[in-house]
Amino acid sequence: MLKFNRHCARLVRTTVFPTRLQQTQTKPKPHVGPRSNDVTPVFRKAASFSDRIALRDTLGSYTYANLFLSAKELSKEIDKELKGKINEQVLFLCPNDANYVITQWAIWMSGHTAVPMTSLHPQSMLEYYAKDCNSKLLVTTPEYSELMHKVAKTHNKNLYVLDEQLRQNSTQKIVQNQSDLEDGQSTDFYNKKNAMILYTSGTTGNPKGVVLTHKSIVSQITTLVEAWKWTPNDVILHVLPLHHVHGIVNALLCPLYVGAKCNMLPKYDSNAVWSWLLAVNASPDDRKITVFMAVPTIYSKLIEEYDRVFSKDPKMTEYIRMTLKTKMRLMVSGSAPLPMNVYEKWLDITGHRLLERYGMTEIGMCLSHEYDSERKPGYVGVPLPGVTVRLGQPPEEDEGDFTTLVEATNNNGNVQIKMNHSLTFTEDPVGEILVKSDGIFKEYYNRPEATENEFTTGKWFKTGDICQYSQESKLFKLLGRSSVDIIKTGGYKVSALEIETKLLDHPDIVDCVVVGVRDEKWGEIVGTIVVIKPEKEMTVETLQTWAKNKMAAYNVPRLLKIVDAIPKNAMGKANKKELVQKLFP
Repeated sequence: MLKFNRHCARLVRTTVFPTRLQQTQTKPKPHVGPRSNDVTPVFRKAASFSDRIALRDTLGSYTYANLFLSAKELSKEIDKELKGKINEQVLFLCPNDANYVITQWAIWMSGHTAVPMTSLHPQSMLEYYAKDCNSKLLVTTPEYSELMHKVAKTHNKNLYVLDEQLRQNSTQKIVQNQSDLEDGQSTDFYNKKNAMILYTSGTTGNPKGVVLTHKSIVSQITTLVEAWKWTPNDVILHVLPLHHVHGIVNALLCPLYVGAKCNMLPKYDSNAVWSWLLAVNASPDDRKITVFMAVPTIYSKLIEEYDRVFSKDPKMTEYIRMTLKTKMRLMVSGSAPLPMNVYEKWLDITGHRLLERYGMTEIGMCLSHEYDSERKPGYVGVPLPGVTVRLGQPPEEDEGDFTTLVEATNNNGNVQIKMNHSLTFTEDPVGEILVKSDGIFKEYYNRPEATENEFTTGKWFKTGDICQYSQESKLFKLLGRSSVDIIKTGGYKVSALEIETKLLDHPDIVDCVVVGVRDEKWGEIVGTIVVIKPEKEMTVETLQTWAKNKMAAYNVPRLLKIVDAIPKNAMGKANKKELVQKLFP
């Protein structure tokens, strides 16, 4: 039975510090025990930074106390909706603003598992997710209420709609005493229970729900806080979707965990991003952006905007470079391979060497360039602190365990590399990435067989990604997914990502995807799908002539399709299997 409840948490909009607490805070709630291995969820960190601005969205600024008190109020409504039960799945669809954070915190305070959705998902996908995760409650805002009403009705779910009017007209909340900033379940609950279910992209069947515990999420956060040197003085510009690890953990929970500030845009817009990066129209109390994270597609769009608006003004280009180089400390690219020409162009524009890293939904972040390193383009660095990776050779006939080629471990910043000395390496070793860390997911929701299949007998998670270890630079280089990015042609194993990087150097190519197309003679042949500049022409013959001096003969594309645009998901990834079926039937 549907239930529209209008008594939601009041989101407090403020630009001042509304608490009466002294700067010296007492210890958090007693049940956040003294044991060093206890998990402290992000909302409990808020008491340490209550007066600081945590988030700014299109309506205003919110202190950590504002977010906590509003989440605490909403958690009581969730308790009522679920009749005091805990450990249920609560699916929520909120825009990129304070509503999202308050709803996420409220779900965790009330002892449930948060299942974030995006408005980019059609109704049918939302219905699938609601049914698959067995959610007992749907939470949304008025702008999505009509859509979520249909989803809830289809599967007979309760729907709770946040009252946006209360948010807009709310008055400042005052913290009367320390107990106001205490709420949630017991310490042991957060040490053991689930926190979030994120869905995979579903390129190999129906999307699977990746179950992350509070322990795995906090492990991911603390790992990145250490590796990327987060501090309370940081300010991040957030432009990423909030249903992926990249947007949720890397760009939102990390800053909130240390008391930093998050400036959140409702959606990506190149002009708005440049305005924020350059502090155009910033108010006096706005601190400069110090951290920016994005996918390669976003950096490409920012470069296009730069070329269109700024590039012909020498004074402006110099100002941009000096401002970003001196005011910003970290720019990160991830979720998809970073083309070399984008890396080099961004370096020329801003003076920043983009930090590339590698991760996925099931493991969080795994590999990253070290913060103070030179950040060699095309590589994804070394294991993050507390992470161990192997490059493994799968067993012949799916029996037995992987043969280890290389093992790398990061112990408190000390990276140790072990080569398999029983093997002779005439070239840099290439294998599937296998991972162990405290940040790895618990299971695929309600899919025990699928979960078991993703781990080796030694309990290493099989990423399905192929990587190369450079013995010279001691860095790892991602070659792509074993299923779609490794093309087996005429006895050679070819990396689609490497070919894409080369093709993007072509003066007439704007975007491209390289795929393997079945062939009776060669097994597979290299096909490429490209977007070219307006009024330009290209044939497979002219492309091959250009490419033959840039890459090995077996890497040169044999098939060419020219399209107006390449469809990609929110994280900038193309579904190569679908593209092959559609364009190379």
